[in-house]
Amino acid sequence: MTHASFRSKYWGLLGCLLHAGLAAAQGQNAARETPPIQDNSFLVEEAYNQERGVVQHINTFSRMWNSKDWSYTFTQEWPGRNWRHQFSYTLSGMHAGGFAGTGVGFGDTVFNYRYQLIGSGDDRLAFAPRVSMLFPTGAAAVGRGWGSAGVQINLPISIVIHRRLVSHWNAGSTFVPRAQGPDGLRAASTGYSLGQSFVFLANPRLNILLETAASNFQAVVGKGKTEWSKVRYMSPGIRWAYNFRSGLQIVPGVGMPIGIGTSAGERGVFLYLSFEHPFLNLTEQ
Repeated sequence: MTHASFRSKYWGLLGCLLHAGLAAAQGQNAARETPPIQDNSFLVEEAYNQERGVVQHINTFSRMWNSKDWSYTFTQEWPGRNWRHQFSYTLSGMHAGGFAGTGVGFGDTVFNYRYQLIGSGDDRLAFAPRVSMLFPTGAAAVGRGWGSAGVQINLPISIVIHRRLVSHWNAGSTFVPRAQGPDGLRAASTGYSLGQSFVFLANPRLNILLETAASNFQAVVGKGKTEWSKVRYMSPGIRWAYNFRSGLQIVPGVGMPIGIGTSAGERGVFLYLSFEHPFLNLTEQ
């Protein structure tokens, strides 16, 4: 397939998905209206904690064509008794394309705590710093994890620019004191990431996204030695919602990551599916 043919099919698929999402969103009964889509981005984190009494189950799947990497993640987000506190965990399964024939296995497990320092989903400005603990449940020898416990921080900021346009900004860092390379040797590893997105609210149940994500991280190449790697993506995408009278909101979405800069030439697909629903009857408390 030529590059021109690939690009044509790539953008044609995105156009078809946009049309399908719009039809699905417009086809719902107006009586089922609930709050609009808000905390369902793909590559860039929003600064909105879960509302009290509401839990979210997030599934993602990504597949890159050139590297042949793919991964599946499941994240569950729980609010604390005070809405400013949020706890979550992420489980993953993956295959690293650079390790052909190694099959599929678990990645590292992540436990997260996030504090709503400024604003909320009802404000023009929100800031909710996150700290995460990384646990080495993945096999570092085949590219499925760090091989050691680590810590990560992320600083997400969300800004409502216009009633139909929202922007999200991220700055984060990861530190793994005894990261392991494929040969079993160890070294301290540091990484940092930046992200930015614009979300256009076509209507309360259909959003169009443009996300940009960049990360630099140190890969272990010898005992006490590391080498910097860089990853850069821009990803257009869409998400839409199905709202139910029970309070359940289902949000499917799809993104099309495109490598830029040092990742130029890479292409992929990102699939998203979220289930969000109340688990407490707050009116009875």
